[in-house]
Amino acid sequence: MRIDKYLWCVRYYKTRNIATEACKKGHISINGQTVKPSREVFPTDKIRLRKDQIYYELTVLDIPDSRVGAKLTDIYRLDTTPPEAFESAELLKYAKEHYRKKGTGRPTKKDRRDIEDYLDDDESPESE
Repeated sequence: MRIDKYLWCVRYYKTRNIATEACKKGHISINGQTVKPSREVFPTDKIRLRKDQIYYELTVLDIPDSRVGAKLTDIYRLDTTPPEAFESAELLKYAKEHYRKKGTGRPTKKDRRDIEDYLDDDESPESE
């Protein structure tokens, strides 16, 4: 089975077209080699894919006939993604919350005071 179809079948991508684009961009590798969408997948292959700034690592256990339900995906793949990958994504999510979004205009008076208070808190322990 083709790699793009396999990733679609085991529900890593919502459509085959998205899976194909990920292959073309070099986000997917099998056994350490970047692959084209037409690359065949076999049991025991190690797949590494980048999705939403997380590097997933999985091992192919079996090849499905067609797209499978979400509860049945574990029959066809073994997810060996390290927990640190998810933790770093969580930290990245929290880091983004502290920045103002582009295009929201100038800071309000309350925003400016919050920023000044935050900067004053950082400077006070150093001066003592």
